[in-house]
Amino acid sequence: MTTSKKYKIILILILIIIVVVIAGRYFIGQHFKKKFSVRPAPGVIVEQVAKSSFFESIETFGTAIASNSKTYRVKKEELNNQNLPDEKMVKKGDLILELLSGEKIIAEFDGKLGKREIAQGVLGTDSFIVSLDAISNIFVDIKIPENFVGILKPGLRIEATSDAYDKIYQGKIESVSSRIDPSTRSILARVLIQNDKYELIPGQLLTIKIIYNETEQLGVPERSVTIQGSTAFVYVVKDGTTVEKRDVTLGKRNYGKVSIIDGLTENETIIAEGISKVRDKAKVKIINQ
Repeated sequence: MTTSKKYKIILILILIIIVVVIAGRYFIGQHFKKKFSVRPAPGVIVEQVAKSSFFESIETFGTAIASNSKTYRVKKEELNNQNLPDEKMVKKGDLILELLSGEKIIAEFDGKLGKREIAQGVLGTDSFIVSLDAISNIFVDIKIPENFVGILKPGLRIEATSDAYDKIYQGKIESVSSRIDPSTRSILARVLIQNDKYELIPGQLLTIKIIYNETEQLGVPERSVTIQGSTAFVYVVKDGTTVEKRDVTLGKRNYGKVSIIDGLTENETIIAEGISKVRDKAKVKIINQ
């Protein structure tokens, strides 16, 4: 075999090897591309569209007042020490104090007892004061700007909160003044609050929210709504696996929910959490039942 033929054979073998390597890399790359380009459907939390209560509100504050109060001033030397009053709930007709003279002080209504000493330096420091407060219902007097006069009326629902308790107390507007205060341009209203567990006490500062224009509308969590410019949309889950981007018209917002005026129907399923991981027509995996 001549030298030129040997070189040709070697060159052909080298070219074949190069082609095989290139082809192998190509097919291997395609294999792994197909294998890893198919991403699993993202997990999402869904919620059904349902009706919720939506409203407008006016927020103010005021001081708690007992619905009925009575005080008794007693001299210490006249008191039968066997019947010292303490902070407790009493019923109408219960004995509060018995004096050495035989006189008995009886509760005139259901309420909570309290006692305080008269301050030093005040005439009659040998005496103390016993208070009886009816607190199953609490009153609060509030002032509302005059531009809400057309809204205020007896019977309107209110919600009251206090820094002392992590709860909402229910109540209503009991009465509304017939006059506007010209110096403050406000109107006075009295609120009645249910205090069945006797947690609220006279003198306590309360935040009052007056509820008006209450309506029942379809609602979804605020976190499920995406707003882009002047448009808002949610993702609706179809057939349990595929999402559909749906434009919606928003209304009122209350307690983390927003009302939907148009774009959804009751009992449709929307993505409540995980909207950042999905897109229109994409597949999803529901991780909550």
